This record gives sequence, structure tokens and C-alpha cells, in this order.
Amino acid sequence: MPELPALDERPGVSVVMPVRNESSALASSVAAVLESGYGGQLEVVVAVGPSDDGTEEIARGLAHTGQVVVVDNPSGRTPDGLNAAIAAAKHDVIVRMDGHAHMPVGYIDLAVDALRRTGAANVGGRMVPDSPGPFGRAVAVAMASRWGLGGASHRQGGREEASASVYLGSFRREALVEVGGYDPHFVRAQDWELNHRLRRAGYVVWFVPEMAVPYTPRDGWGPLRQQFFASGRWRREVARKHPETRTLRYVAAPAMVVVNASAIVAAGLGAALGAPALGWLLVAPAAYLLGVLGATASLASRTGARAALAMPVVLITMHVAWGVGYLCGVRYSRLDA
Repeated sequence: MPELPALDERPGVSVVMPVRNESSALASSVAAVLESGYGGQLEVVVAVGPSDDGTEEIARGLAHTGQVVVVDNPSGRTPDGLNAAIAAAKHDVIVRMDGHAHMPVGYIDLAVDALRRTGAANVGGRMVPDSPGPFGRAVAVAMASRWGLGGASHRQGGREEASASVYLGSFRREALVEVGGYDPHFVRAQDWELNHRLRRAGYVVWFVPEMAVPYTPRDGWGPLRQQFFASGRWRREVARKHPETRTLRYVAAPAMVVVNASAIVAAGLGAALGAPALGWLLVAPAAYLLGVLGATASLASRTGARAALAMPVVLITMHVAWGVGYLCGVRYSRLDA
């Protein structure tokens, strides 16, 4: 592992936030950072993308506090904003936070402690999804389970250890500079892709379960479908650029889509053409549906009755949208879609 310089007991920390149309949450998110209880030097660098809701005016107003720096992000893309904020940051510990997230008290202390004692280039924790509505609650529980997004520790939790990726991340600047920062090509999945390059360069990415950040998931079928379709497309793009990252976990959803769609089409054609024996192919989608119902039952104690009714729709939407997105890949004419 490349050796990084020793950290001071209270190193200066720059929290970077890429924002766009975040007027409703930005002020409280910045306040949460400044009130997180860190005893060392602290600044927040906000990279503002083109917004039509007054986000830039709010950010400029926050800059009068002296601890907030505002930089422009003309493209509005997340990796560009992150790179612009990192370039403007003055400290050697870089903590990523989203403009609609609320940093918990003690979060930076946990990050600095983990960076110091592990020698890792990036440490981070997990998202803690929650939502008050039944559909949103089902989404939150699914996202935090192996049935929704697999068994990754930054989704599901687990013990402190080296990890393939973490949620958001707290970095040593030296390592970020060495690997070239965020790849501006990756409008989505930029965290996972950056962590892969850090690990490939010999650095450690370290998971700290106590670094838990609240997250409000999509509360509606349409937004959920769009989110997972886009996530699948961009994970395919990560696999295209880094073929060594392909694993069975990431091809499970697209394989399920292909098998079930083929079975349904073939069985339908068999019924139309007088070959009813092809109806046996429906065993595959039936088995998948039974699996979804079994997963729903196993999660019912965490969702409650009303959210449990929505869980089959949530799980199927996650799996199918992600799988179809992975099969479609990224259209280079619409990299920001």
C-alpha cells in the first residue's frame, strides 16, 4: 500500500458539496456540517451547478459566514462539481457530502480517526434510508437489504473492514490527486469508479459502519424506476471501462430480465402457434415471482403491513429497471441522462 503522510491530531478538513437546485435543503445541510462538532479547522466548499430555484443566491449568502466557499460548476455534472470543489479546497482531508444530506454530529471525527489509524486513502460508512410514506418505506427497507441492492456493506451495514466502496467518502488529498480525482465521464457511479481506481493504485478503502448518513429515497414508482434504470446503465459503463469489475452480482439482474422476458415471449408464441408445451417455460418467471414474495415476507417485520403491500412492486421495479438499464448501457449522445 502506498504510504501517506501521518495526519495531525486535528487536521484541517474541507467538506465538498456539489449542488444543483437544492434551495430547500442547502442551508440546513451546510449548517449540519458546521455544527457537527469537529474541533479542527473546517470549511465547506459548495460547487453550484446551473439552477433555477435560487440555489446560487443561497450559497453566496452562506459564504458570508467565512467558513463557506462557493465555486461555479458550469456543466452541472456531479464529478465536475466535486473536482472543482476539491481544487478550491485548502485542507488535506476531503469529506464529500451531498447538498440535501444532513451530516450527523461526530461524523468528521470518526472519519479523521479512521484515516489516521488505518492509513486508508478513503473511509466512509453507509446510507441509512428512511421515508414516512408506505411506498417510500418499502423502498428504504429494500435498499438496505440484500434483496434490493445486494449485500454491499455501505448499503446493508456490517463490520469495520476494507471494502470495495463506501457511501460518500472522506479522502486523503494526496491519494485523490495521484489517481486523478473523479472521472468526469461518469455522471453516475462516480464514487464506485473512483474507489476502484484507488484500490487498483494500491490504496485501501475502509468501511466504518458508525459513519451512517440519513438518506431519503424516491417515494414514487416513476422516480424509482428512473433512478434504477440510470444506475444500471452507468454500472454497465463502469464494467465497460474496467472489465475486471464484472461480477456475478452485477449480471444477475440483466440475466433475470433476459431469461424471464424470453420465457414469457416463447410461452406466448407457443400458445398462439399451438405448441402449449412451451408453457413450461413460465416456470422461470413464476419462480422469480415466488422469490420476490419470499423476500417480501422476510422483510415484513421491518416494513410494517402497509409498506409490505408495496414491497413486491418495489423489488420488481428495482430488479427490472436496473437490469434493463444494464442491458441498454449508456447512450453517448445523452451522457447526462
